[in-house]
Amino acid sequence: MSQPSPKPQQIPVVVLAGFLGSGKTTLLNHLLHRSGGSRIGALVNDFGAIEIDAMAVAGALGDSTVSLGNGCLCCAVDASELDQYLERLAQPSLGIDVIVIEASGLAEPQELVRMLLASEHPGVVYGGLVEVVDAAEFDDTRARHPEIDRHLALADLVVVNKLDRAADGERVLGLVRSLVDRAAVVPASYGRIDPEFLFDCRPGEERIGQLSFDDLHEDDPCEDDPCEDALCEDAPRAGGRVECGGAECGRADSRAEGHPGDHPHHHAGHLHAAYDSLSFVSPDPLDPRRLMAFLDSRPEGLYRIKGYVDFGPYDVRNRYAVHAVGRFLRFYPEPWPAGGERLTQLVLIGSGIDAPALGKELEACRSEAPHADEHGMWGVLRYVRGPEEDLADPA
Repeated sequence: MSQPSPKPQQIPVVVLAGFLGSGKTTLLNHLLHRSGGSRIGALVNDFGAIEIDAMAVAGALGDSTVSLGNGCLCCAVDASELDQYLERLAQPSLGIDVIVIEASGLAEPQELVRMLLASEHPGVVYGGLVEVVDAAEFDDTRARHPEIDRHLALADLVVVNKLDRAADGERVLGLVRSLVDRAAVVPASYGRIDPEFLFDCRPGEERIGQLSFDDLHEDDPCEDDPCEDALCEDAPRAGGRVECGGAECGRADSRAEGHPGDHPHHHAGHLHAAYDSLSFVSPDPLDPRRLMAFLDSRPEGLYRIKGYVDFGPYDVRNRYAVHAVGRFLRFYPEPWPAGGERLTQLVLIGSGIDAPALGKELEACRSEAPHADEHGMWGVLRYVRGPEEDLADPA
C-alpha cells in the first residue's frame, strides 16, 4: 500500500481568547517568562488605537511580536491575510517554537479557529483554543455575554483565572466544567499555568511532537525531593513502560491543592500539580485500528497527546509523529532515524485524567502481528493529509 511522503515539522499556533479583563495578557507574559528556553512568537490583537497589550508583551518578545491594533482580528483579516502575519513569525531565522495569538476581548474564537484551519501556510499547524475566564466576574460576564457558553464549548483548554479573588471558586469551577465539551479545565491565579499545557519547553534535537523525552526530566523541580518511585504502581509494565503523575513525579491523582500521602510537601506549590501526565513507551508496534479507537474515545480533560508511533508492518519505513490538542488530531509520517531503536513513545497531558487506566488502554493497542491488514491504516491516513474538519466543531 502506498504511504504518504514525510512532512516537515510545523509550528503549533495557539489561540488565546477570553472576554475583556479575563487576564489573557497576564497569562501570556507568564508563559514568556517560563518558556524554559522555547522561543515564543506572539500575534497580539488590541481593540483600540493605542496598543496597550502589544506594548505589555513586546518588551519580552522583541522581534517576535506582530501587533494588529484598532480592530478585531477575526473581522479585520481573512485567512490569507492571517497567513501573512504568521509568515513573519514562522521564518526559520527567528527559530520560533510556538506562536500564540492573543485575541482581543471582543474577538469571536470560532472565526479565528476557522481561519487557522483554513491556513495554507505549510509551516504552521493549529495548536488549540485556550479560553480564559475571570472566576471573580464569571456570573456577571455570563449575564452580559451569554455567548461565553458557546466559546467554552469550543475550547480545547479553559483557564479559570483569578480564583484568588473569587468568593466561591469551587462553584465557578464546577459550573465551567459543566459547560465545556471534554476540554481540560485548569484553575489559576495571576495567569499562572504550566507552559507544558500549551507548548513544549526546552525543545531538544529528538522531539516527541515538539517535546523530547529528556526534556521531561531535565531541571525537574522534583529532583531534590524524596520522590524516587516515579513509576506509578498501578500502571501496567508488561513489555513497555508507563509513567504517570505531575510531570512524571508522584501519583497521577496529584492536584493543585495536593492530597495527603501524595507528596504534598512539593506538589502543592508546583505549577505542574494542576495537571496529570502519562508517558507510554512500547518496543512493540501498535495496531492502527486499536490506536484510532483509543484516540476517538479520548476522555474529558485529556488536552494533549504527542509522540511517535511505530505501526510495524503497516509502514516499515516511517514512524508517525502524532499531534493532538483537544479534539484536533494530526499524524506526520517521517523516516526512522538510521540505527535508532524503533519504539512507540507517547506523552499524554490533561487535568483530572485517569492515567493508569489510559496506560492500560494503550497497552491493549500493542500488536505482534507479522503482517499488515490491507485496510488497517485507513483510519490513521485520514489524519495525515489534512482531513476536512468540521469548522463548526474544530475536532
